[in-house]
Amino acid sequence: MTIKTTISILVVVLFGYTAQAQDPIFTQSNYIQETLNPGFTGFEDNDRVSAGLLSRTQWPNLDLKVSTQYFFINKSYENRNSSGSGIGFNAMWQNESFSNYNFYQVNINYMHRVNLNGGWFFRPALEVGFGLKDVGFRSLTLADQININTGVISPSSVDPFGANTENVTFFDVTGGVVFEKNARNDNTYWFGFSAKHLNRPNISFLRDQNVPLDIFYSVHGNYRFPFLNDYRIMMTANYMQQGEYNRLDIGSLFQVNQFLVGITAATNPAKNDSNSHLLTSINSFIGLEYTSFRFGLSYDANISKIGRTNGVYEFSVTYMSRCRNCPTDRSRKR
Repeated sequence: MTIKTTISILVVVLFGYTAQAQDPIFTQSNYIQETLNPGFTGFEDNDRVSAGLLSRTQWPNLDLKVSTQYFFINKSYENRNSSGSGIGFNAMWQNESFSNYNFYQVNINYMHRVNLNGGWFFRPALEVGFGLKDVGFRSLTLADQININTGVISPSSVDPFGANTENVTFFDVTGGVVFEKNARNDNTYWFGFSAKHLNRPNISFLRDQNVPLDIFYSVHGNYRFPFLNDYRIMMTANYMQQGEYNRLDIGSLFQVNQFLVGITAATNPAKNDSNSHLLTSINSFIGLEYTSFRFGLSYDANISKIGRTNGVYEFSVTYMSRCRNCPTDRSRKR
């Protein structure tokens, strides 16, 4: 196989991989739901500010190491008619070491809270953003550019990929809703639904071709209740689907004073091929609340036969401002 053929195959693989790539999924999305649904913009209400940073390192022992960084900030606003709203901003960067593929996206979002009867709150939201996918085609040197006799590298190539590739930029639209209810005795629960890429943006790296990005659906729920008076337990579930692939996370979070311990089972209900596993990983989480901040560290222990990947690590820090409009400084909802 010639160098040119090898490079061409590599480019085709990169096209196919990035065109079909699934959205980044964070282990701690069960606790930092802004990564899933714009309906959580301003979720804490009472003019509070929420902000956070997530850093994820996936498969550090492999050449396929993936690093993902996510930042968000949002603020809630109270209206005179007892309704409310929230505005927010988030940004994400992802890098794949093997291909030097980079993905960047920034979004702004708006949520409007409607106060329903019976203690229910309805939170529809819209998010719009701009994305960029870059595989660094300009840095590729194809075989016909190299003169073996002189060592001179030509700036141009006759390879059809050489002049027909470019970075992908796209406009993106996401919608989401959250239903929430605060019951007596510190029992709270909510459930939500979101759909990313409603406009099916074109993510093809080949000029004049159209590869629409699959819509990413997520249905999620949470139930929090007191345990032994001063402690709390939070049960979570999150189902996600994009194209033919799906995932179901089921977990729980225990809060004892300022300490948090959580565990989540990540499953693959579709089992798309004979090598797929129903249970793909067991994800552990520990956290600490200190003043207005919460620090979290999670580790995904791989259960499938993908090999020795050294798992997935995530570190998070989130901030919650004081509750200025409350009789007392209310604690976090999540």
